[in-house]
Amino acid sequence: MSSSTQRLTTWLENHWLNPAYSGWVLGGLSLFFFIAATNTLSGWLYVLSGAGMAIVLVSGYLSRQSLKGLKITRLAIDPVSAGDRLSVSLQIENQTPDAKVLLQIVDQLPLILGKPVEDAIGLIPAQDYLEWSYSQSTQRRGIYRWETITLRTASPFGLFWYRQSFSAPGKAIVYPTVLSLNRCPLIDDLGKTQHPKVDNEVSAFNRPQQMVTEITRTLRPYRWGDPMRFIHWRTSARYGELRVRELEVFQGGQSLLIALDSQGTWVDPSPQSDSPYLVQAFEQAVTAAASLYFYAQHLNIPVRVWTADQGVITGKYAVLEALAATQPGEPQHHPLPLEDPILWLSQNPTSTHTLPEGSRWLLWSEPKLELTRGMGKYINVQESLAVQLNQP
Repeated sequence: MSSSTQRLTTWLENHWLNPAYSGWVLGGLSLFFFIAATNTLSGWLYVLSGAGMAIVLVSGYLSRQSLKGLKITRLAIDPVSAGDRLSVSLQIENQTPDAKVLLQIVDQLPLILGKPVEDAIGLIPAQDYLEWSYSQSTQRRGIYRWETITLRTASPFGLFWYRQSFSAPGKAIVYPTVLSLNRCPLIDDLGKTQHPKVDNEVSAFNRPQQMVTEITRTLRPYRWGDPMRFIHWRTSARYGELRVRELEVFQGGQSLLIALDSQGTWVDPSPQSDSPYLVQAFEQAVTAAASLYFYAQHLNIPVRVWTADQGVITGKYAVLEALAATQPGEPQHHPLPLEDPILWLSQNPTSTHTLPEGSRWLLWSEPKLELTRGMGKYINVQESLAVQLNQP
């Protein structure tokens, strides 16, 4: 079916009626019998023509009435992580004293989320409701909104299609992927590095008190790469396997701010790429921000996240929703706090020159150490992000 024909049939269904094939046949036969009756003056042809026209008119009227008195309510959609399936549910209420039969429902999803979802509904009892549910796969994080539910019917005789759109706003939140990190030297080392300003203010009186904060927090099994000096030999001998001490590495009162350079354009630096945005790199940066946030929370480190549009965010659900909504090149509505060291995630090496002393960075670009300031790590988009975050 050509696009112009499709637009015509859709317009007819929305504003009037769209005859089905059987409707065209019955209408053509009725007209043919009427023309034949006027030529032959045969009464039985008039009867056939009148009966066919009556069926056509009644079918058209009943098709339009089939969608009257319906109310559609979309139930809340629970957030999921990228790669999981959304569960979408709607409640279709029949407010009329007559049952509604043989309906087709179409949920007009956003194109980036997926194709429209279609299904057939056999019966909605009178003065009752039907709950319709389906699941939709997700590939990318984001906040998706859509409005329209469409119902179609050719009831009761299948001669005419009629379509009606209903407003049922939907909002689906797809969180970024959170990687499970066993260790992250970038955060561990940042915690062990005291801010110079704080370090200068620590006197001989309170310096021993500062060291007390680096006490053993817990014991865990040894992982490859753990320093030998952290092995607790007495406990290891008791359990028959190596046990490692985890220390409270952050100084008292110090918190971590993970800042995502979302106002940057994230231009692809590779000359062979035609894409104006390095989408994969920015998606990795969002994943890294979410993963580092939860890793820091696991260590009981006070942690916050900053984006150009949302500013400083706290709380895991608020952080996940903000990271789901952020996009490269978004306007900066909130300044970046520069009072304390931050963990900077960017694609622009020169942006590290504005960071406070003691900050660390992750850069999604070609290694150019002469353009950077401070300590950090370059991320290769083609390699595993989890492996790179676990490496020193």
